[in-house]
Amino acid sequence: MVRSIVGRCARLPEQGLDRGELKILSSSLKDFINSFVVFADHRLRRKISIFGSARTPPESPLYDLCRLFAKRCVEEGYMVITGAGPGIMAAGNEGATREHSFGVNISLPFEARSNDYIHGDPKDIDFKYFFTRKLNFVKESDAIVLFPGGFGTMDEGFEALTLLQTGKCDPLPVVCMDVPGSDYWPSWEKYIRENLIERGLVSNYDRNLFRVTSSVETALKEINFFYSTYHSLRYVGDTVILRLRREPSVRLLALLNTRYRDLLAEGDFTQLVEPHPVERKESEEIQSLWRIGFTFVHRRFGRLRRLIDEINMMSEGRARRDTGPLPTGHLPTPA
Repeated sequence: MVRSIVGRCARLPEQGLDRGELKILSSSLKDFINSFVVFADHRLRRKISIFGSARTPPESPLYDLCRLFAKRCVEEGYMVITGAGPGIMAAGNEGATREHSFGVNISLPFEARSNDYIHGDPKDIDFKYFFTRKLNFVKESDAIVLFPGGFGTMDEGFEALTLLQTGKCDPLPVVCMDVPGSDYWPSWEKYIRENLIERGLVSNYDRNLFRVTSSVETALKEINFFYSTYHSLRYVGDTVILRLRREPSVRLLALLNTRYRDLLAEGDFTQLVEPHPVERKESEEIQSLWRIGFTFVHRRFGRLRRLIDEINMMSEGRARRDTGPLPTGHLPTPA
């Protein structure tokens, strides 16, 4: 891969690119290399990205809620990633402390530097472009938490949901948080329901891609629950390999083959005895996990997200009787 990169760069003078295009390539590569090197030293810890408004004042209840959430994230063993700016981003870095947080800062003419809680730390990374910054947010995150914000927050939130809906990033929890009594996320969810779902522009099951809550503990419970049995997945052609922390029971496989056949291009959900050959170069932890394999019908990633919740519930002895979308605002209720 390195040889391919070097070879492509060596051919650039022959390909007629102008100075502006070369500057974009050079700056993008610099953004990616700098950030990848910093994150590489912290691969073993799961991370939660926090998005929200730069305009949220430090004295607001929303700032306090975010600061408390970030503090609790660290207590649960996570690191926190923010955009390194003021407002909600500063609250996230303050709550997590610089030891346990990252700042992925965007160079803007009206914001001189990162917030005081992350500025100068080796994990404070400067980006020239929004697209390289957003890629790192999603690439490095094991969960995404959205607090109320403006165009930037909406952009980051919808991009994450789009990547999840299209399978361009692996499944992860997305939680929308606000102070109790606020209508910010309920009105946003109403818009999704009335203008997207009811018009057939997105699937009803795409509601499974996010949760809405005003509780720090509920948000953390949602994130911890997601990884309670499910660990990760791997695509091998049209086959999906779900990697689990617990052995799938006969009852679980029977339930999946009954309730989720619409996800199968052919065959059944089956337990895989050995790691797939393409997984052999991955970590020892990956090698030791249990596996379920199936041939996947793509474009149904909201249903796949629901299936992961079902696996987690079944592994904890809880199964839902209905087959509709999971409710938002709280964790799935045991049947």
